[in-house]
Amino acid sequence: MSKLESVDTLVIGSGPGGYVAALRSSQLGMKTAIVERKQLGGVCTHVGCIPSKALIAESHRYDWFRQFNQADAAATFKTAQDFKQGVVNKQAGGVHYLLKTAGVTILEGEASLVDEHTAMIQQTGQEQSISFKNLILATGSRPIELPAFPVGGRILSSTEALSLQEFPSSLIVIGGGYIGVELGQMYAKFGTKVTILEGGAQVLPGFEEELAAPVVKQLKADGIQIVTGAIAEKVEHNADSVTLHYSKNQERQQVTAEYVLVTIGRKPNTDGQLGLERIGMPVTNKGLVETDEQCRTVIPHIYAIGDITAGPALAHKASYEAKVAAEAIAGLTSKVDYKVIPLVVFSDPELSSVGVSETEAKTQAVPVVIGKSSFGINGRALALRETKGFVKIVADPTSGIVIGAQIVGVEASTLISELALAIEMGATVEDLAMTIHPHPTLGEVIMEAAENAVTKMKKQK
Repeated sequence: MSKLESVDTLVIGSGPGGYVAALRSSQLGMKTAIVERKQLGGVCTHVGCIPSKALIAESHRYDWFRQFNQADAAATFKTAQDFKQGVVNKQAGGVHYLLKTAGVTILEGEASLVDEHTAMIQQTGQEQSISFKNLILATGSRPIELPAFPVGGRILSSTEALSLQEFPSSLIVIGGGYIGVELGQMYAKFGTKVTILEGGAQVLPGFEEELAAPVVKQLKADGIQIVTGAIAEKVEHNADSVTLHYSKNQERQQVTAEYVLVTIGRKPNTDGQLGLERIGMPVTNKGLVETDEQCRTVIPHIYAIGDITAGPALAHKASYEAKVAAEAIAGLTSKVDYKVIPLVVFSDPELSSVGVSETEAKTQAVPVVIGKSSFGINGRALALRETKGFVKIVADPTSGIVIGAQIVGVEASTLISELALAIEMGATVEDLAMTIHPHPTLGEVIMEAAENAVTKMKKQK
């Protein structure tokens, strides 16, 4: 076993949290090393955010050309996979370049904690130990597996679903959350017959029914069969397909397809060889590491960020926390102080939400004023043939300060940033309404929703 020299900061995991933490640490003058057991960029770059959005974009292009009888599904899907891999390779190469040019030492292998200041890196029979003054845990998460549906063969997690080289003629999706909807709709647009089984009362359970409704309508238009209140029970393997047995309203039913995709959530990577128990690092019953406002754990020189900490498992949250942790190690006063974290679903139409929803405000008995405007009359949306959906702004009825917003419609993923900034800045609906938005653009729908809220406020006075 060889021993590497000591570093100021060791980062375990190179996803959107890990590599950003390593970069910031190095920029602040600390000798930094990063450990990655698979590929630089982590899940997000290789089997998550980036490849899924590339394939989703390609499925939309195929669906568009299919309307004019100018697309071949098999050929297009192969081309889409090639395009996706090109995007992934470029992103991964970018991460490697940034880390190298920043002077970060890159270590390939599985990291195991020996004690509070030492880690062992294992790769292909070789072992290296490295000592550190500070540690940032950014090990991310993995798909949850159901005991009755172990991943393998014709049972897929999101990881395998993004790497199929031939598009399946049929697919069953267990779980109607954002991952199930995104990937299910992507395959449906390529021509796959998709069935989504959701245990709750609606797909996209984290969103208000009126927000999810335009998406559900489009899912059905794409040929997707949605079964809510469905409990998956067992799977039967056939020669070239699988039959899934489920219950709905206490009645046993079944559906057959080429593959089953399980998308019921993700599990934090705090178990296994990492060895948190070896150094006395406690985790919650959900496998999460508790941290303070500087991402510091109960062991003062060890920090944790991203999916292994409380809060939504989102790449942009991990990147934000990465900077806080690195700056805290450097002695800066940085702390987690965001007001809101935007949530996005890359469905068709797209969904996004930030801050308080109208339903949450009612549940908490918080008085609000609601401003709404539709994409249906927006010039840019009409030109794009994307008129589905609307913008909803939730504001304080007295001050007009924006406390939440939801969007369903074209480019909702991009538009939500303006509303997140409004909440962070303490802006009012009047501020949004009086901001000149270029014409014709989709952003005008936000301005008009704000104007609607201002009008309602004036009527209440």
